[in-house]
Amino acid sequence: MIPQKRPLTFEDYRSWPDESRCELIDGQPYAMSSPSSLHQVLSTSLVLALTPFFRGRGCQLFHAPMDVKLSENDVVQPDLLVACDPKQIQATHIEGAPRLVVEILSPSTLRHDRVRKLNLYARAGVAEYWLITPHPFMVEVMRLGNGMFATAGSYTETGRLCSCEFPELELDLSELYATLPPQPPIDEVREGLPPYVYTGSPDAAPR
Repeated sequence: MIPQKRPLTFEDYRSWPDESRCELIDGQPYAMSSPSSLHQVLSTSLVLALTPFFRGRGCQLFHAPMDVKLSENDVVQPDLLVACDPKQIQATHIEGAPRLVVEILSPSTLRHDRVRKLNLYARAGVAEYWLITPHPFMVEVMRLGNGMFATAGSYTETGRLCSCEFPELELDLSELYATLPPQPPIDEVREGLPPYVYTGSPDAAPR
């Protein structure tokens, strides 16, 4: 029988070189790829947009890389997070579930963020989770209830994001979207009648 490797711990994680960008989930390491320029622009714009709201409210906004220890076998680096309990903010990491977590999706992290980390955040007790798709632009706000996340709102670049945990927080997504560099067009579903559908009078219908 092949001996089973033991689950890795926070102590193991802290022993790795700082330049190795990894996350630890259920004791298993996951190497993180370098973020794209689009990802970085969006992350910076989010920090600039959210910083004024949280200033003086007793909550602290952090952005990656910042270690979040959810358990001895779970250590992640969300793109952005908000911690409201001062006891959570340690010198080297955040201890326990943040109040809000934001992840910016990419093709390489799509399933990691939408499945593996979503389930982890729910299990750890993260109250609110934003999933942001840079292109085509979309924001999903997930709220925790009964140990599971449910969608509280879905928005495009024309919407105003409303937070569940912070009711006074509204984000004009058109302003956020305007900071992003142009991206290749996508042939999305759009409104329009097919040519064989006629809506005029029966007498004038094409024959």
